[in-house]
Amino acid sequence: MPFDPNLLAHTRHLLVFTGAGVSAESGIATFRDKLDGLWARCDPTQLASAEGFRADPALVWGWYQMRRAGIARARPNPAHLAIAALARRVPRLTLVTQNVDDLHERAGSTDVLHLHGRLEDFRCFTCSRPATTAVALAADAREGRRSDPPCCASCGGPLRPGVVWFGETLPEQVLDQAFAAAQQCDLLLSVGTSGVVQPAASIPRLALAAGATLLHVNPQPVMTGHPREFALTGNAGKVLPELLEAAFG
Repeated sequence: MPFDPNLLAHTRHLLVFTGAGVSAESGIATFRDKLDGLWARCDPTQLASAEGFRADPALVWGWYQMRRAGIARARPNPAHLAIAALARRVPRLTLVTQNVDDLHERAGSTDVLHLHGRLEDFRCFTCSRPATTAVALAADAREGRRSDPPCCASCGGPLRPGVVWFGETLPEQVLDQAFAAAQQCDLLLSVGTSGVVQPAASIPRLALAAGATLLHVNPQPVMTGHPREFALTGNAGKVLPELLEAAFG
């Protein structure tokens, strides 16, 4: 049985859960993409780890500066815009993302729950204090060069990006908010995520167990095994605007 857009039109609390596939449609590379340039021989899990930063902070910081430059050039795509538009059509929308970019915010979404942190946030690697000033993006960051991280104003230690690295736990408060929304929503829209990385992957299943309807939007077919679970196959930038039009006209 296909998904009925009326379920979206009459939802009271919509939880939108987004993954790397949404940002990929704006040209932002994912961890599945092959690295090039200075990082071609690097293991992405080392570039995104405390161990890698401790071993070579300039290499890791340079990689993140390059990622920030790529995000700065990117623009929100129709999927980001459709999600922001949904917030104006339903009584309540909670947006939970695994992405570390700010494209949802630039599309107009507010109060976004970033499970894996944000590239625009920074904290000290040594004392963990948040950076109190913005970190400048070097003009040559897009070229992929090593770059020494700035120093913490409190202790002088190196700053690190405010993202969750491999081996680290997700921010407890944000995760608790996401779990609570999953248990309270009546419809969960899972967009562009593989649904295999825990504990975030448990969010859609938690919503389903609490009685919500679950709708997957993914370029690859998603196997569904529950009467309240549906899937739409295609790029989010095409499927979400069509779904918005079908539900609200």
